[in-house]
Parts: sequence; structure tokens; C-alpha cells
Amino acid sequence: TERKLAGLQLSGFVDGDVEDQESTPIIPSPSPASPDEPPHALVLPQSHTFVPQGDQQGRPGSAESDGSDVQSLAGNLDNGAALERFVLEPAREGSLVKCRISRDRKGMDRGLFPTYFLHMERDDGKKVFLLAGRKRKKSATSNYLISADPTDLSRGGESFCGKLRSNLLGTQFTIFDGGEGKKKNATSTTTEKNSSRQELSAVIYETNVLGFKGPRKMTVILPGMTAEHQRVEFKASVEHDSLIERWKSKNMDQLIELCNKTPVWNDDTQSYVLNFHGRVTQASVKNFQIVHESDVDYIIMQFGRVAEDVFTMDYRYPMCALQAFGIALSSFDSKLACE
Repeated sequence: TERKLAGLQLSGFVDGDVEDQESTPIIPSPSPASPDEPPHALVLPQSHTFVPQGDQQGRPGSAESDGSDVQSLAGNLDNGAALERFVLEPAREGSLVKCRISRDRKGMDRGLFPTYFLHMERDDGKKVFLLAGRKRKKSATSNYLISADPTDLSRGGESFCGKLRSNLLGTQFTIFDGGEGKKKNATSTTTEKNSSRQELSAVIYETNVLGFKGPRKMTVILPGMTAEHQRVEFKASVEHDSLIERWKSKNMDQLIELCNKTPVWNDDTQSYVLNFHGRVTQASVKNFQIVHESDVDYIIMQFGRVAEDVFTMDYRYPMCALQAFGIALSSFDSKLACE
């Protein structure tokens, strides 16, 4: 371990993004697979825990889609209602949704509060807008608003889809849909968009109290899936019933626990590497792949840098675009106790 840590410090990785110097970057495999090569494991085992206890076990399709169903759907997202439905629906079984996140840091205060834009990538090279997110300026903790309208990222906007909220240290994040919180819902007199909000996902970053350099360790909690491959509604009635509190108390009934795939140490490059199948090209502490421990070759989500302010974000069943985007935004946020 000492030799590896020494090698990491000597590797001298330099990155234009200060955030990426917080911890050890994850470098794409020196010999990645061709971008056209499908991942090596496309089928979830029959025993996968995506279906809550007591329901019939379900699994995604046994073969990877060529993406035509996603491509055809992309052409129908030009109206707000269809777009808002799509970003909340789990990816179709057997399909891989390829996306790109661009970070806009231009403008008066976007150095500190950049705007992030999520687009779906089509085979013809065109991009389809899905979501935009931006950190709120006046908030005690990190709080990102997410909208299906790139021009309106306000909390009261018609296209407000959800938000990402962190704890004080930036080590735990919760992704909500666009429903109202308990306090606002109790005083609201309108019926539109005042349904109690759902928790869509939680992200926990392992704290690094000793300060050793090394890859980040992430845990992702999702609501479970029904036998019909629909997401179970999760509404915390009280504070201690949240996704994170359930995970802490090991009460995982009807929940899915995922983690980031452990990078492999490469003696030749003196760095940690992951194979992103050609979708990630630059080293970054933000690069990660999300898997279930029962099948670490089934990549549910992957995220990584391809340019200074451009990142790829791919996801598949059981995630939806809003869940994956929220997880990606949590990776951008600074973390006081993790580096």
C-alpha cells in the first residue's frame, strides 16, 4: 500500500479543474475496448435484488438493444410533458441511454455556480436536451435545482423536475422529484404540483478522516422496482425514515444498494484505472461506474470526463435520467471530509 501511495504522489497528475486535484484521479484504461464494443455483461442475474421482497423476481432483457428504441423516443421529446415523463421513467430494459453533460462556467457568478446541461446523444451526432441543473446561491448546504427547461431553473418554474440536497459536509446527498416538501405541502392551496415529494435516490461518499489519497468510495440507494419494472414510490413520512436513514439502520426492504466499481491499480501507469469502453478519455477524480455487488460487470451508470467542461453520462435500467443526473451533480460538488 505504501508503494502505491508513493506512486500516486509521484505521478504528478495535473488538471485544469482545481476540483479534480482533491483526490486520486481515475484514469481510463490504457487499452480501452472499442467504443462500438458492447459491455461484457448485459444480463442481470436472476437473483438480482431490483425487485422488492415478496414480489416476483424480475430482470432486464437478455440482450442489449441496438438503441433504436431510445433513438426513436428521442424524436418525441420536443414537448415539455413528454420530456418530463421521460426523465422520470426508468430506462427501458436492455437499452443503454448515452448522454453528455456540459458545464457552463461563463458569466458573472458561474465560476462558483456553474450551470450543468444534460443532453441525450443520438447516433446521428445530434443532441437532445433533457435536463439542466444549477446550485442555489443562498442555501446552508449544497442545493441544486433541476429543470426540464434550460432557460428556467427557478424553484417555482413550470418545468421544475427535482432537486439535489446535501448534508453540511457534502458527504451525503438526496435526490428528490418535483413534489412539495411536507411543510410547503401543508400550507399549499393549489392542486397542481403540490403532491408530496418522493426521494428518488441517495448518494453517500465514504469519509476520509485519515487523509490518504485514493479513489472515492460511493454508495447509491435507489427505491426498488416492482415485478412490472416500475419504481416503487418512496416518500419519507418523517425525517428518520429517509433513504439515507434506512440505509444507516440497515432497513433495506424495497430498496436497492449500489456502489461504485473499484478501480484497478496499474503498475505501468502508477494510477488507478477503469475500462469505460471508450466513453471516457481523460483522468478525473469524478470518473466512476455504478454497479450492484451481485454483478459488477453490469454497469448501471458510468460518468467521466472527455474535455475540461464536458462529461459523458450513460445509464440503464433501473435508473432514470433524473436519478443519474443527480448522482453526477453530487460528484461535482466539493466534499470537505472525503478527500
